[in-house]
Amino acid sequence: MAELRARWHQSLAEIPEPAWDGLLADDLPFYRWRWLRQLETSGSVVPRQGWQGCHLGLWRGDTLLAVAPLYLKGHSYAEFIFDQSFAQLAGQLGLRYYPKLVGMSPVSPVQGYRFLIAPGEDAAGLTALMLELIDRFCRDQGLLSCNFLYVDPQWQPLAEAAGCAAWVNQQSQWSNPGHRHFDDYLASFNANQRRNIKRERKAVGAAGLQVTPLVGEAIPPAMVERMHDFYAQHCERWGPWGSKYLTEPFFAAVGADPALRRALVLFSAHRGDPGDPVAMSLCVRGGDHLWGRYWGSEVAIDCLHFEVCYYAPIAWAIEAGIRHFDPGAGGSHKRRRGFVAQPRVSLHRWSDPRFDAILRDWLPGANAEMLREIAAINAELPFTADYDPPHVPGTLPPPHNPPACPDQPAAG
Repeated sequence: MAELRARWHQSLAEIPEPAWDGLLADDLPFYRWRWLRQLETSGSVVPRQGWQGCHLGLWRGDTLLAVAPLYLKGHSYAEFIFDQSFAQLAGQLGLRYYPKLVGMSPVSPVQGYRFLIAPGEDAAGLTALMLELIDRFCRDQGLLSCNFLYVDPQWQPLAEAAGCAAWVNQQSQWSNPGHRHFDDYLASFNANQRRNIKRERKAVGAAGLQVTPLVGEAIPPAMVERMHDFYAQHCERWGPWGSKYLTEPFFAAVGADPALRRALVLFSAHRGDPGDPVAMSLCVRGGDHLWGRYWGSEVAIDCLHFEVCYYAPIAWAIEAGIRHFDPGAGGSHKRRRGFVAQPRVSLHRWSDPRFDAILRDWLPGANAEMLREIAAINAELPFTADYDPPHVPGTLPPPHNPPACPDQPAAG
């Protein structure tokens, strides 16, 4: 049997697309080879933007058995897990916090990160081995931390058993308990909030607008490119806080690739032709999930954001049999519209013993406080007294030069 070998890959181009995608167990578009590769080739996720690919692959001969999607990062932007206090602590201890190693789908706060492991292989054993290799790489390169964000709950126990520390944050999600129509969704709210939602939807109609979903390969490629204009315009309104991470070539590439466009759902707000929108949102679908990602508008119309980003996607999700809708990071206004606070876990490893001890001592109390906050948020949601929304139980589950990514044999 060929020797098991570890390789560090600086680009998706170094790994064949079938080998990478063959390890995906779920229909999670954000981890597909083409999605990640377009982030690279479009200039969105590249070293000059603070992202250096450093993917750990385990190979047996020419067969890829497992891969950990990883990036060396010189900042904490576009992660949506806010570790600035960790960076401050590192400074107080005289430690260098950046660069750090991060496992996630770049600029996408989407639950589901895991090591991608071939079916039939020893997932626990390979997870432990890959974490040992990551620890060695961090020590050799002088990296303080490795961080896995928005982890898959099914993979989490394997990583925790191998020594990762769990940090609980929160995110909003709508889940369909069995609604068959939008009116069923409305009926879950108390009378006051039902009136508010109806009023907000009427305000959009009164402005002469209607919203049309455009789905998958039926989306004209030019509409995806148009989405970039809305996205860029919206980010520019926030100035330095605009969080514009994706380039125009990324949207053009996704629009031109039927395999990528198949995962998209656009919601076009228009007065006549859906192909001539005045506002638009972009969502991504996979399996029974829908993720809200970007939106923008060239007109200021009361409640248009709520319609294009929440109500129209929920109505479409109900009709399409989508069970879960993640509207994206941030925004307490989401809770008034049926999005329930959910715990989201990130996993961490720190190479400095002092730093590690301080944070592992702090985490249990911080996690317990976050779970109390989630419970308090959900207790105030404007639902009817007899409606219990689907939710995760509030208990804790058991600028620099980046270093090079060397090949090395797998040990252990």
